[in-house]
Amino acid sequence: MADVFKITKIEITHHQLPLDPPFPASWDTQPRTKFPATIVRIHDNAGHVGIGSGDAMYGFADYQRYFVGEDPLALARHNAVLSNIEFHAGRPWPVDSALWDLAGKILNEPVWKMVGGVSNRIRTYASSGVHRPVDQMVEVARRALEMGFPALKVRFGRPSLNEDLGVLAAIRAEVGNQLELMVDCNQGWRMPWDIQAPWNLKHALEVAQELQALSVYWMEEPLHRGDYDGYAALRKQARGLRIAGGEMTREPYEFRELLTRGGLDVFQPDCVCSMGIGGLKDLAVQVVDAGHIFTPHTWGNGIGVLANAHLTAGTVGTAGAHFLEYPLDGEEWSLARRDYPLLEPVRVDAEGYINLTDAPGLGFELNEDLLRRTHSQVATFA
Repeated sequence: MADVFKITKIEITHHQLPLDPPFPASWDTQPRTKFPATIVRIHDNAGHVGIGSGDAMYGFADYQRYFVGEDPLALARHNAVLSNIEFHAGRPWPVDSALWDLAGKILNEPVWKMVGGVSNRIRTYASSGVHRPVDQMVEVARRALEMGFPALKVRFGRPSLNEDLGVLAAIRAEVGNQLELMVDCNQGWRMPWDIQAPWNLKHALEVAQELQALSVYWMEEPLHRGDYDGYAALRKQARGLRIAGGEMTREPYEFRELLTRGGLDVFQPDCVCSMGIGGLKDLAVQVVDAGHIFTPHTWGNGIGVLANAHLTAGTVGTAGAHFLEYPLDGEEWSLARRDYPLLEPVRVDAEGYINLTDAPGLGFELNEDLLRRTHSQVATFA
């Protein structure tokens, strides 16, 4: 083993898993015929390889020179460089996850211990992503209950608000209070081709009142991510209903605004999309110390799910997170599809917990055979 560790190489590969039937994501007007994955591998001079996944990382080759030859354990330094790169280019945060995975393998420690070691268990909620007819959504809720999940997230965005509310009311009538229900309004951001305006405060408040009547646990992204005044006013007026957001919020100062203005009850930054594990581990503690909930968005493959699980379990645990998002939705979004880059999918136990092990780093192995068969020059959904 090397006495002095150095990063020797960064590899980035793209993959596409064909989807038949397609995945009709509720937030995307174009059904997805492929599920892309970008895999980042960071090598050191002792033979360790750290792995991350997330954004497509197009153009990152221009910045690899800032890491090759550097100490892989200088995690704070690397996170600061990645923050600078994000300002100049795209979101490079899969590199941060890969660096933490690499550091864990060098130190022979799991990431959840490296970031604070609060717990190796984190409870999850089932996160549906498809607009289904009422009877099928009720079946989704039944299945979530049978699998041990304590909560289910439902996506709004059907042709009318009455249809959305009808689905939610039917689920509540079926499961009673056995499941907590969350609603994702998906107003925080849009796909590139979707130019529909986000909700305004008046409409968001009207929806909030309907959700209060159905005992919804939280209302997610009811406004544009940068509408700080709107969030503060909505949270003040919709008392008793938690307001969630921040999954695509990027900068530390934006989270400070949301914290100081009282805009959110539930903070949802995703470490493979914003600030990385290194940037979010301190924010997680600040959020919970301020009396709020920290629970990352995790919609993506199992590498992202694990990165966020390690971050959350190691900093605030289930007491500070309540639940962590666990994407799962029928054959269109099965575990086999979601976690195809992994040799084994990320599973939950009979009570809906992810149980992290003491395996070094993020604790997973890649399905190299399937990754070879799905290799692509691009990382797109179609």
